[in-house]
Amino acid sequence: MRAVQYQDAGGPEVISLTEQQDPTPGTGEVLIEVAAAGLNRADVMQRLGVYPPPKGASETPGLEVSGHVVAAGQGSGVAVEELVGKQVVALLAGGGYAEKVTVDARHVLPVPAGVSLTDAAGLIEVAATVHSNLRGEAGVRPGDTVLVHGGTGGIGSFALQYLRALGVQVLTTVGSAEKASLAVELGADQVINYREEDLAARIQELTDGRGVDVIFDVVGAKYLETNLRSLATAGRLVIIGLQGGRSAELDLGLMLAKRLRIIATTLRARDAEAKAEIVQAVGEEIWPLIESGDIAVQTDRTFPLDQAAAAQEYFDSGSHTGKILLTMQ
Repeated sequence: MRAVQYQDAGGPEVISLTEQQDPTPGTGEVLIEVAAAGLNRADVMQRLGVYPPPKGASETPGLEVSGHVVAAGQGSGVAVEELVGKQVVALLAGGGYAEKVTVDARHVLPVPAGVSLTDAAGLIEVAATVHSNLRGEAGVRPGDTVLVHGGTGGIGSFALQYLRALGVQVLTTVGSAEKASLAVELGADQVINYREEDLAARIQELTDGRGVDVIFDVVGAKYLETNLRSLATAGRLVIIGLQGGRSAELDLGLMLAKRLRIIATTLRARDAEAKAEIVQAVGEEIWPLIESGDIAVQTDRTFPLDQAAAAQEYFDSGSHTGKILLTMQ
């Protein structure tokens, strides 16, 4: 099979297409013939040499795929064997940039009704990230006010739609007027252009000085102080990315005075049991919202597998809105 490998740490030029042996599914696993793979920031961070795959995971990048189940591991049981022939999406710890991949059958969901097999490749990782953090970690509920940083990226565009469906007041940050318009379409009640506006002051203005209940942050260190000052009493800051750095000074006095919580999580490194629980919750709570149209698939562009370098170069430019996908055909 064809599979992408990183020859070294660096820019998109380190990406190469290689020939590898087809993987073999173990007990409880299925083998998927991949139709498309979603591109995520974790893939880029791995390419840069700062986010290696978990122990035992494939060195091939790619955390989510769509495709057909073509085999089940020996001794897997009837429930797993019944997946053979089905169109599915899968949450991975690695290995998605390839024509075939094996995965724990519990980390697989059927393609949502009304979604193409290709577009489905960009759903499971973002849905699992958004749901596990906003509902699971932060406990977001109807009536809360939530700030989402980067509201038109792959994670952000999904989060805005999900929060709108929950009945949440949504604020978001974007970097252009064009992205601001899209953010409103996706569900943002208020949009802040971080290139033109004072973020902290604008949040206070929009919330009548109260602050927001939850901040969903992909930036990290750069926004830490602003985030904490923008939270309401008992607010929760959920950090899932470090685009703005990993080290910053923390004002513990501010946290104590406002009873704030900082939650920092990754999805990729969670154990198989935890991922299975997350995938099950996504199937029960998120898939119906996709099938009803409350959450629309946001595919920006697709690239063939042999153009993985161009796809990541486009991702690095920051001009995309929604998901970037790699197709096997």
